[in-house]
Amino acid sequence: MKKQTLACVLALLPFLNGWSCVFDIGSRWELFVDADLIEYAKGAVLKLHTPVKREVVLVMDQPWEGETGAYVSAVQDGSKVLLYYRGSARLKSDADERQVTCVAESTDGILFTRPKLGLIEAAGTKENNVILAGRVSHNFAVFLDANPAVQENARFKALGGVKDDGKGPAGERSGGLFAFSSADGIHWRKLCEKPVLTQGAFDSQNLAFWDSARERYACYSRCMNKGVRAIQSSFSTNFLSWSAPIANQYEDDAPVEHFYTSATLPCPTAPHVLLAFPMRFLPHRKKIETHSVGGASDAVFMSSRNGMFWSRCFLEAWIRPGPDAKNWTDRNTMPAYGIVVTAPDEWSMYISEHYRHADNRLRRVTLRKQGFASMYAGATGGEFATSRLRFTGKALHLNYATSAAGSIQIEVQDEKGEAFPGFSLDEMSPLFGDETDAIVRWKSGNDISVLRGKTVRLRVKMKDADLFAYRFGPAAENN
Repeated sequence: MKKQTLACVLALLPFLNGWSCVFDIGSRWELFVDADLIEYAKGAVLKLHTPVKREVVLVMDQPWEGETGAYVSAVQDGSKVLLYYRGSARLKSDADERQVTCVAESTDGILFTRPKLGLIEAAGTKENNVILAGRVSHNFAVFLDANPAVQENARFKALGGVKDDGKGPAGERSGGLFAFSSADGIHWRKLCEKPVLTQGAFDSQNLAFWDSARERYACYSRCMNKGVRAIQSSFSTNFLSWSAPIANQYEDDAPVEHFYTSATLPCPTAPHVLLAFPMRFLPHRKKIETHSVGGASDAVFMSSRNGMFWSRCFLEAWIRPGPDAKNWTDRNTMPAYGIVVTAPDEWSMYISEHYRHADNRLRRVTLRKQGFASMYAGATGGEFATSRLRFTGKALHLNYATSAAGSIQIEVQDEKGEAFPGFSLDEMSPLFGDETDAIVRWKSGNDISVLRGKTVRLRVKMKDADLFAYRFGPAAENN
């Protein structure tokens, strides 16, 4: 039986998986984005963190871009950040051949310029940033291939394509997604003359990536499920032959909602955890009566530990449209695909704004490293315990934040819930501050390697504090 979303409130009763399973987490980071690794909680809850809206980084105001430019992929390649997006004016259909794929470049993820590539004529000129043209540009989604076996001339890969025009449901028409590769992200070649994925609607962004935790390529694409816009997954070992798609699964009591896009990707520091940022679409809502098209949208957050079942712990919006009236028209607040590291402790993402307006644009949003969600306790305090774990590191690392009056204390317990000698609450001074990688110290020091291979559980006592993630990693130089 699937877990219920009520579990995300972390009631006092233990979670069933916490009693029956031991998780071997090695030295990897574990994020508090779901309840899977929590055994019990009292006065502590899972908390979703909204990113901070920053500056507008791109206005799609060039003649070949237009008010329906969309479906952005953000790719970080060393010191360069690339934004790929659809350029289009008002089109007759999704399969309109006049669509183009554009690219913008940056060295900091904030200031972007359009390179004059001279490759393809658009709007009467080759002095533009266009890299492709045709129906595959409707949703051309790019990623940097992290497969260790990838060839140098195929470091960049992409999927793009739509179903053919015609009558009947889009999913039943011919056409589909084509596979592409590139050495530099600018010059592209089609890997197969036939579409590699054909089961789906595909009329929005359909993305792929190398899933290092499961050693396969994963594709998350658009489908229709009983008349509702939904997300499906397919998998491949060679990027050409794909498994039959499987619709995302959620908790039994999760609401049925339209997910227009998914922006699914592995967490940069914890790739075994998949994150998704769907644009939630409400087609029957209309806030601005004078606008030509109905619908309102925002962004939500969800996570998965196997790529098929997705936790909907957080049903509220991750990003709201805000007070700007142009963001209350259709298809706004759409997260771009990709996370960009813009500072040692800062991650940047991008969202669409002013879709179907003359100043259609992209805005940067930021969050702390790994800061999507946390275990949180208020000023009156609280505590929780992790599920039973085994680890391989030498020290306990935390990504945490407290108020000036707040604190975190941690006790390492055995299977019976008793503190290991030297690692009790009383032997740890309260930790306070705001750090993305702090090492826990008890009176005896920070070396926890004596417990490696044993089954342990962490009891965490908190006051006015957030704990975002933890790992058992390398020891500090000064123990």
